Amino acid sequence: AGLNTGDNERFLKLWYEPIIDKIAFGYDSQERLVRDGKRYALFNKGGGYRKWYGNQMFVIAFDKRNYSILSTVGNHLPSRQYYFKQCITWNRISSASSFCARKCGVGFVFDDVSPSAFMDNDVFNYAIGLMNSKPFCTLLCVLNHGMKTETGNVQKVPYVFETKKGSEVEHLVEECIQYAKVDWDMCEFSWEFKRHPLALAVDTIAKAFESWKNECDNRFVRLKSIEERLNYIFIEIYGLQDELSAEVDEKNITIHQADMKRDIKSLISYAVGCMFGRYSLDVEGLAYAGGQWDSSKYSTFIPDKDNCIPITDKRYFDDDIVVLFEKWLTAVYGEETLEQNLDFVAEALGNKGSSSREVIRNYFLNDFFKDHCATYSVTGSGKRPIYWLFDSGKQNGFKALIYMHRYNEDTAGRVLIYLQNLQNKYETEVRAIDAMLEHITDQRQAAAEEKR
Repeated sequence: AGLNTGDNERFLKLWYEPIIDKIAFGYDSQERLVRDGKRYALFNKGGGYRKWYGNQMFVIAFDKRNYSILSTVGNHLPSRQYYFKQCITWNRISSASSFCARKCGVGFVFDDVSPSAFMDNDVFNYAIGLMNSKPFCTLLCVLNHGMKTETGNVQKVPYVFETKKGSEVEHLVEECIQYAKVDWDMCEFSWEFKRHPLALAVDTIAKAFESWKNECDNRFVRLKSIEERLNYIFIEIYGLQDELSAEVDEKNITIHQADMKRDIKSLISYAVGCMFGRYSLDVEGLAYAGGQWDSSKYSTFIPDKDNCIPITDKRYFDDDIVVLFEKWLTAVYGEETLEQNLDFVAEALGNKGSSSREVIRNYFLNDFFKDHCATYSVTGSGKRPIYWLFDSGKQNGFKALIYMHRYNEDTAGRVLIYLQNLQNKYETEVRAIDAMLEHITDQRQAAAEEKR
């Protein structure tokens, strides 16, 4: 059973919130964490229904001072002899019928909503394969009728090790874990995210998406076939051939399939990350998440220098978000196919607009931040965005994004300078409209200009 801090707001953060250098990735002990001057340990805290690997979002303050406090609050760090060890974990708050298990590597502490099982390496894959099989779930349902799956419920399921099948199970499960890990790490909320899967060395997003779709389809089909093979093996071992089918419903395959609208939105999110310098087209993974800025990481596409990207209904600034997006598309796919790629993005988004640029601008103006908050939202923790929005209100008069890891004492002042410049531009535009209205005879056009 895992720990309960007694005050999650105080001790827990989502991994992308602290300065990245303060997190102990893959550490094997709290002592090493303290010795290396780290502050946070990786932390397992439940999550949605997902098999094999993933749901790794949290870190816990585990330096010397916080470890000492945690020893006296909450439930006083139970099972601490197992912290930082490789384990199999599951969601405590789940019925037996929706039980699923995931591999958790070295370096994690675990919450009371993430009970964990520890065992020798030579039976680890066999055990997780069994725990994700139909026989295990069926037996667990017999033993547990509640909405919580405790360690005692799992321990009561009969464990049968079939030596002849052990090697096959070992290899099949390892393949499942790797597929799930690749899928998890393709999303930017994984700390091992390297590069967006559509940011390929091709000249159009359409080609990149087609390649990505084929990859996803092949991975999905292969994982489904492996899970059905594992079910068949364990059904045979437990003698349940007359009771259970090995077939796995597609909705229970917990890796992503390609989705054009969702994947284009995530590509836009990655592009915004490059605009702020969180990512770079020249290095894999995080280029900047706090700490010392290294300009040598950026050459193909240079991030916005002042950490303020305005979002307006027309182009008023040279570092307007749509202008930067066009520059990013050109850097990734080339200048010759820019219009083609803008059309592809606009079609995938499906927003209103008379041109591709207008569709994309309307997306940034109305929907991007909502989608960003949804991406960086965790049940029980609310919205925790990494790009913050300055917003003047419902009329969309002025919006600007900043990156929280680049926030400093000058950031708000810079935003105000953009606002003042935009007000000046608006005043000039209003005067021009007033002058125009004196000569317009078309009533419909006049009404549109007055509304503007």
